[in-house]
This record gives sequence, C-alpha cells and structure tokens, in this order.
Amino acid sequence: MRASILGSVLAAALACACSAAAAAAADETARCKAEAADVTIVRDDWGIAHVHGKTDAEAVFGMIYTQAEDDFARVEANYLTSLGRTAEAEGEGKIWRDLRQRLFIDPEDLQARYAASPAWLKALMEGWADGLNYYLATHPNTVPKVITHFEPWMALSFSEGSIGGDIERADLKDLEAFYGHRPELHAQVDSGFREPSGSNGIAIAPSITAGGHALLLINPHTSFFFRSEQQIASDEGLNAYGAATWGQFFIYQGFNTHAGWMHTSSGVDNVDRFAETIVEQDGKPFYRYGADLRPVTVSTVTLRYRGKDGAMAARTFTVYHTHHGPIIGAADGKWIAIALLNSPTAALEQSFLRTKTSDYASFMRVAEHKANSSNNTLFADDKGEIAYLHPQFVPRRDDRFDYRQPVDGSDPATDWKGLHALSELPSIVNPPNGWVFNTNDWPYSAAGPDSPKRADYPRYMDTAGENPRGLHALRVLTGARDLTPQGLIAKAYDPYLPAFARLVPTLTAAWDALPASDPRKAALAGQVALLRNWDLRWAADSTATSLAVFWGEALWTAMGEHIETEFKPIYEFKPIFEYLAAQSSPDQKLTALRTASDRLTADFGGWRVAWGEINRFQRLNDDIVQTFHDDRPSIPVPFTSAEWGSLASFGAKRYPGTRRYYGTSGNSFVAVVEFADKVHAWAVTAGGESGDPASPHFNDEAKRYAGGNLREVYFYPEQLAGHTERTYRPGDAAASR
Repeated sequence: MRASILGSVLAAALACACSAAAAAAADETARCKAEAADVTIVRDDWGIAHVHGKTDAEAVFGMIYTQAEDDFARVEANYLTSLGRTAEAEGEGKIWRDLRQRLFIDPEDLQARYAASPAWLKALMEGWADGLNYYLATHPNTVPKVITHFEPWMALSFSEGSIGGDIERADLKDLEAFYGHRPELHAQVDSGFREPSGSNGIAIAPSITAGGHALLLINPHTSFFFRSEQQIASDEGLNAYGAATWGQFFIYQGFNTHAGWMHTSSGVDNVDRFAETIVEQDGKPFYRYGADLRPVTVSTVTLRYRGKDGAMAARTFTVYHTHHGPIIGAADGKWIAIALLNSPTAALEQSFLRTKTSDYASFMRVAEHKANSSNNTLFADDKGEIAYLHPQFVPRRDDRFDYRQPVDGSDPATDWKGLHALSELPSIVNPPNGWVFNTNDWPYSAAGPDSPKRADYPRYMDTAGENPRGLHALRVLTGARDLTPQGLIAKAYDPYLPAFARLVPTLTAAWDALPASDPRKAALAGQVALLRNWDLRWAADSTATSLAVFWGEALWTAMGEHIETEFKPIYEFKPIFEYLAAQSSPDQKLTALRTASDRLTADFGGWRVAWGEINRFQRLNDDIVQTFHDDRPSIPVPFTSAEWGSLASFGAKRYPGTRRYYGTSGNSFVAVVEFADKVHAWAVTAGGESGDPASPHFNDEAKRYAGGNLREVYFYPEQLAGHTERTYRPGDAAASR
C-alpha cells in the first residue's frame, strides 16, 4: 500500500515537473514570437540574409536565427567545441579536445560572468539565445546532436571569432600523455608540406586611389564554409555587413556605413608556457616560485561522452593550475603550464562594439578593451584613414628570455608584468606610402619602407617573420597609383608565384651543370625547358604550374626531416622556400623533378597536365568534414597553395581514393570595399550561403569563387530592389526551407 502511494506521489511529481517544463517552453516560445515580430529578414538573390531589428538585441535575434536556417549543424558544432562538449556527440576520441577547453571554460564561471555583464550585453546574449531556441521551436525537423536549449551565458564561451582560438596552442597529445598517464604519447613535429592558415588584408589610402576614397580588401583564409555572409542592422545605429563565424552575433570581418575592419592571424607571442618545478609534500603538489613553495590548485573536471553503443558515459579528471595557468603536459621532469588571454566578457564586448565604430578614433577606443589576442587588423574609413593594428593583448615580458620555448616558471623574472599600452605596439596609421597590408607575416614590412623597425620592439612582438604571400603583396603594392576597387581585386588575384621565382632558377642551374653524358640530361630536358620558359604565374590551363607544384612538394618532402633542425635556426623569420632553394643539393632538386614527373604520369597519363585538371573545388553534401570523389562533379581552380606565394590561396591535396587535388581551405570570403559618400562593396564566398544541398544557394557561387568574379554587395535598400528573393519574419511558415 505504502509503495503504491509512494509511486503515485512520484508520478504526480513527475507530471507536475513535465507540465511546468512544458509551460515554461510555451512561455518562452510566445515571448520569442513577440520578439520576432520586430525583426525583418530579407534574403537577396544569393540567399544572403539582410536582418533588421528595432533594437540591437532584436537584430542579434534575427541574425542568429538566419544562421541556424542556413547551417544549424555548424552553429551547434562550434558551441560543442567552445563548451567542451564535442565528445557528447562524437564519442570518447574527442574527450581530450573537450578537456583542453574545460581547463579554461567553466560553465559556472561563465554563468557568473553573464550575471555580472552590463545590461546592454546581457540583452544581446539573451537575444542570441532566444533566436536559436525559437529556430528550434519552429523547425521540429532540425534535431540537435546535443544542445537542445541554448542559454545566454553560452555566448561567452566563443567570444572572439578566430578560426582557431589560443587554447588550441595546447597540444592534445601532450595533454593526453599527462592526464591520461601515457608518457609514451607526445606531440610530433609535422615537417611535411602543409597549407598555412591565415588571411590577407590590404587598406589603401585615398592618396593613391582613382576616386580619392579609401579601399579595403577583406580576405580571410579559413576552412571553407566556416563563416556566414550577412548584414545586421537596427534602429539603434547598428548596420554591419560581412563574415560572421557560425554561432556568433557579430560581424567578424566586414564593414559598416563608415568603416571597415579585416583580421589576420598574428605572429605575436602572447601565449606562453612555463616549466614548473613540482615538489610533493604530505601527498600534495607544490610548485617552486622564487624562494617559496606555492600549492598547486587541484580541481576536477567531469566530461560526458557518447559510447560506442550510443549511451552516455562520463570520465572525471583531476586537473592542476598554477598562477601561470592550467597544466597542459610535462617535459624534462617539469610540469608545463600555459598562460593566455581568458577574458570572455571583454572579448565579446570588443567584438560587438567594433561593428558600431565610425572612424579610427572610435575604433581605437573600443580596442582599449585589450581583449583581442590573435588578430592583426587592417582598418579603413570614409575619412580616408587607414591603419595596420597589432593585437591589443600583448603581455609585457623580460626580453632576455625566449618565450617561444617554455621558460622557467620558478623564476619570478619570467612572469608577465601587465600589458603593453596600445601606443607601444608596432602599429601603423596613415603611412606616407598610402597602403598597409598583412598576410600573417610580421608587421615590419606592412607599409614597405614606412613600416615599424624590428629593432625598436621586443622579440616577442613577432614570431612569424616573412612569408611568400607577404613578399607577393609587397610586389603588387609597391608603386601603386590610381587604384580602383576593380584594380584592388586584380591585385588580390595576381597570379605571380614568388616562391618559384626563387626556386626554378636553382633547378635549371642544376640541370645546366649536368654533363651531356648524364642520362638525366635527356630524361629531364622537356621538363626543365617547360619551367625555364614559364612566366611564373598560375593559370587553369598551365601545365608548368602543375609540374612546378608537384616538384616543389617533392623537394619539400625530401628536405622535410631537416626543417626543424636546420631551417628554423639558419633561416629564422624567412619563408621555407628560401631554405629549399639554398640548402637542397642539385641532385635533390633533380631527383624531386623526376619524382614529380613520375607522379603526374602515374596519375594523369603524362607530365604535361593542365593545373585546372588537377586542382578542383567540390562540394557534394553538408558534411562538416568533406569527402571527395574524382567521378563526381567539380570545377577547376587556378590558384595554388599559399606556400608558393599565391595571394588568392587554395589549400588542396589528394584524398583517399582521389588523384585530383581538392581544396578545403584558403580564400573563403573575399570582399573589396570603397568608402565613398556611400559605401560600395563587392564580394564572393566559397560555394554558397546555405549548408543545405537542396538549397539553390548551396553551390551557386562556386564558379564565381574559382574565377575571382566578385558580385556586387546589396548594402542599401535601393540596391536590394529587384534582387530580393523573399522577405519574412523569424518563424514564418512560408520562410521554412
């Protein structure tokens, strides 16, 4: 009898809880529906969303709603990463990535930060969560992998926008070796050929433009389909257009009616590792700091993961922190702590507020948040101001120490000593030459001869040095005059390959030096003649481009094992092609040419193959990790890897079962903006706006992308006239696709 009564009580309690949850969900949906009534979405004929809300928060609501319409899977995936919950969707193999994230991201801490945020920022985060939850409520066929309800505080977990956050500098193998108690696991140095990540940005002053207006090139090089192209506007002064990383409520790289900003990955050293000397006392860990022993902070992190049977399981880790940061590994008997920027609220404030700036002065006021750690910025405005800006988060350190390696954490002299003032950074404003650029290289050539001088700054201001794209940018910008927007586009797609300008003469010299009796003289005569007469420019119909790329990759592979031990010490801050040219022997160069010829012949039936036959763009489905097939449709792409100096880069390679190269990164969004009386812009994005293969906008920009054929941006309502596909409000049944 008592069991029956207890069961009835439990059933009633459960029913009440379910009823309360259902009522809360209904209330939330009703509230969101009222919010949606103040949001208008216009889709143009490229599927791009132009969102307007009465308030900034309502505009954010509509902005994230349209992102979910276009690719909810990528929105959720980014938050699984940022919250340290990817293993809940993809299994135990992702648990080390989640652990790395959770060393910095604590949900309780983020909830407290949200509660303490200024009212305007809380409103934006609430609009963001409402937009995603309203999308899920009105699209029951969308089934999240993990996150069925978004909370406002979650926006703080992913607040800067870079393709790879600073946290990714902690190596997963080292993390697993330490916390998985597997000392045999350690990070392996990758010395093979790889596509560099990063971006291009160029700002042009009115003094060297035909129209007397500043120009800005926005050209992120990321994984394809990593960002959405959108316009977001409100009656509170917001009106920004550009690329927004899936799941974020600010335009990361773009422009408004007065100013534009382009971010490139920086070579500044502001993520440091400290080797901690650990002493155990009474079974507890301490670390040495000067003459003292300090207790290591010990805590636990519990991570859930999806088992092979689909059921959820959990693992709990004991994790450690010193005042430098969390422990991420061990080396030479020391524990390694990592220090980096972790200011989610300030980062989110800076990321959003910069989209409402109107000139250089207001942009720099926002930059005083100092919560941008990984991005250089190229800036231009309608006053004619241009600038290269270094990341604003730069810790002040003792330059005696080489912070590229772990420094002695027991020595107080190695500690960070506050942040540099913005005036102490190697930034450039309105240089006399009329242009600034960055291609993820150092700031010391960003304005040619008007650049900052390396000797005037600490070593840690840059660890990147020069790169092939930077050398190319210097070539196309030096002496530029009377530039038009179309002229800047042409420079962004200039086909010259500076790496081969240096490499090919060393190959022809090696062949020239061969005696006539050497069998390689005849065997390689055709190949050498092709490269000797090549104009060093990529083209889809160029057979020399194919041979040069295959030869360069073969030479890189042959020299790869020496890159860490020889290249970096000898050619510090120089591109790898300089090392390949000078340090590979004539025999190695000729052998690599033979290898390249044989590979082309084996894969394509001969060594004279048009580059466009090999280098392809293919988008077949909505998988986040793409697969490729030679027997499925694809289109030729003329530009090459950034390693050879192609400004319009295309990171491509062979995949299992393919002979052709397929690109997955590089030019992903390209825009040129002119800041005249009214802003005027042209843009193109890889593939198309939608992640839905059934959408007409899944791949409608692919040929434009491959051809560098930018389309006009419809920024003003009058530009949208005649180019509107549909107008609707979030939740409208007619808008569902």
